[in-house]
Amino acid sequence: MLDYMIYILTFAVGSILGLLYSYKQHGEPFVAVTALNVPFAIVSTVGWVLGFCSGNIILSAVGFLLAGFVMGERPGYGRKETAIGLIIAIIVYILLKFNGMM
Repeated sequence: MLDYMIYILTFAVGSILGLLYSYKQHGEPFVAVTALNVPFAIVSTVGWVLGFCSGNIILSAVGFLLAGFVMGERPGYGRKETAIGLIIAIIVYILLKFNGMM
């Protein structure tokens, strides 16, 4: 039970940090960015893979912190990067499950 609380807290902290970072980068009231942010896609992928596949409390917490950072950006930002990270993490999880490594 404590594991899940740690995961939720780190995800919430990551979301808050992502929101603060996003507002620091873009001070405009609303800007729709349609381009893919490759560094954030990598951070999201690493975060979700660590969160789902690490098997370690600390690494999973770090993964959820990274995933929350990208997912918690301003509305309209980070949605593509989060989707890419989740899809890759699910594929890695399924591959590890079928190979018996998890």
